[in-house]
Amino acid sequence: VQVVESGGGSVQAGGSLRLTCSVSEYTYSTGWVRQAPGKEREEVASTEADGSTAYADSVKGRFTISKDNARNTLYLQMNNLKPEDTAMYYCAAARVSAIATPELFLALAYWGQGTQVTVSS
Repeated sequence: VQVVESGGGSVQAGGSLRLTCSVSEYTYSTGWVRQAPGKEREEVASTEADGSTAYADSVKGRFTISKDNARNTLYLQMNNLKPEDTAMYYCAAARVSAIATPELFLALAYWGQGTQVTVSS
């Protein structure tokens, strides 16, 4: 399974960005995980084949995850960005549930190369 992200960049606080992730084949769960320097990895948002979604508390109400199933393409719309959203964002895809078994999802996922998001104050 190949995973390729795009869409990162630099934006001022309050701005918006949309990340895109292309996955080469169907997987049960897909999601976005970010990691900032010196911080632990954080599962930002995920979605599953039945349409279920989950978000980290830190992004609820600001980020929206969606998926075009016909194209196996995942999106993350990020609005009202904050400096603390600055991180490398990775797309992950796995054949296990990201919502029910997040640790297993992270352990078994196929990963993209990451795309940098930088938010300045």
